[in-house]
Amino acid sequence: MKQFPYIIKGKSFRDIRGELVYNNDFDASQIKRMYSITNSVERPVRGWQGHKIEKRWFSSSVGQVKIDVIKVDNWKVPDSKASIESFLIFAQSGDVLFVPDGYITRISSLTENATILVFSDYLMGEIQDDYKYDLDYFNSKYPM
Repeated sequence: MKQFPYIIKGKSFRDIRGELVYNNDFDASQIKRMYSITNSVERPVRGWQGHKIEKRWFSSSVGQVKIDVIKVDNWKVPDSKASIESFLIFAQSGDVLFVPDGYITRISSLTENATILVFSDYLMGEIQDDYKYDLDYFNSKYPM
């Protein structure tokens, strides 16, 4: 598997019965748990959070979100000027963003009630691998 974040492209089909959004290229065999996130209107940005060991996959089920990712160089004191890569995820696309271990993310809602599905390759509590950084830690040079 690739060791950098990338989009697994989804597709959609529409006819008189409605629309079907799917992603036949997304291999979910490593996934052990899933959860969804809907940011509040008052605080439409969540992050920075990530994992040294855990891999994650993100897909929008409602609306549009932007997911920023940073490869962490030092988990105790990361480089505050680290390069940020951004990905746009739309519910209508069926796209899935793969984020390998060693990365942190910031999730921004671009539409009201945007909801992101998150998939993980570890069960909750299976490992202690959760790293969080202040939302403004990386913002001084790279605004949202």
